Amino acid sequence: MPPHPTPFEVRAHHESLAARGLERFGPGRRVHCHTGLVDRLPPPGAPGPELRDRLRAAQEALLQELARAMGRIPDGCEVLDMGGILGGGALYWAQEHRASVTALVTVPAQVERVRRFALEAGVADRVQPLLCTGEAPWERERYDAIIAVENTCALPRAEWLRRVHTRLRPGGMLAVADCFWVRPSAVPPSDDPWRKHLGSMSAFLAAAHDAGLELEAHDDVSARTVGFWTLSSELLIHEHMARAAPDTRSLRAALNAVRMESRRDHLWLQQGLLDGGLEYALLVLRREP
Repeated sequence: MPPHPTPFEVRAHHESLAARGLERFGPGRRVHCHTGLVDRLPPPGAPGPELRDRLRAAQEALLQELARAMGRIPDGCEVLDMGGILGGGALYWAQEHRASVTALVTVPAQVERVRRFALEAGVADRVQPLLCTGEAPWERERYDAIIAVENTCALPRAEWLRRVHTRLRPGGMLAVADCFWVRPSAVPPSDDPWRKHLGSMSAFLAAAHDAGLELEAHDDVSARTVGFWTLSSELLIHEHMARAAPDTRSLRAALNAVRMESRRDHLWLQQGLLDGGLEYALLVLRREP
């Protein structure tokens, strides 16, 4: 297992995701930087704006499914949203479930951005952005729920799960949406901080049990995430075409660039999700009452 990334590396990765998310899905308040769920693909040749709308809807669908797995979320529930990057998840929990959300972010510039988004969305009183400095700023037994969407890979999981347990109130829950390997060979070598730290489902659940968190729900949504990456690849074509000069050589270069980027970032993931080498899971774990 490679050493876990430094706070600087995590921040750089999140800065890159934030820039990509704003470029693709901004301007807007609920901007997400994570996978989504797609049940039906559009016909080939869908225009770029439609693809963006479908990708945004898919990301919201992931949060809706996670909320369904969590069960009833009472008004005023104290939630810690980890790694939302642009605060889209925090706004979702505040707007759709009337939760009181601490939005933990790793990029200093995003603190004011999340605060502004919350103000524009009318939930400034229910969303409080907090910069993660590498130290645990959370009070003991404060939160009713801790939510981590694609944010567990860069963390030393056993230690993190123990800390989650101490920060949850008795009976509180941890909700996770993330990708895990079933076969380690499904993850190709990479310097990407998310990919190279994917862990196994069995090891994560064992560490959670050791930390005093009991599994309550485990939904495998792998098949529903594959279409998200198909749509992302289609959108890549539109993005490269928008930057290409209007001649045949530039068109060919743009399409080749799309193929290379898709092969690097998407195809291994789709293949693993389809053949069972990877699992994208929604997990709900609960601290004993």
